[in-house]
Amino acid sequence: MNRKLIRPNLSEIKEKMSRDSAKKKTHPPYDTYAENYYYLKQMNKKTPMGVVLNDGEIIEGYIEWYDKNCLKLNRDDAPNLLIYKSSIKYLYKLDDIKEKEKKTKK
Repeated sequence: MNRKLIRPNLSEIKEKMSRDSAKKKTHPPYDTYAENYYYLKQMNKKTPMGVVLNDGEIIEGYIEWYDKNCLKLNRDDAPNLLIYKSSIKYLYKLDDIKEKEKKTKK
């Protein structure tokens, strides 16, 4: 009995492997730019914002500009401030708080 050894063609294997690697999903992008979009939206509308710092202090004003590490907050009744993002606990819109207070008074 003669047995014939069947060997696959090497070029076929390479083609199959390249097709399989092309099908793999890519990772989602690291930067979504949501933070940038939010800052730009608030800057363009000059939305009054409340900035709560890590120590609990609240500063009110509107965002004039931002970069990777800090925000510039303009204030009407006080000097403008340059605030490092690392010292910010969170931001909120002052208009939202005023609307909630109006609803609770009714």
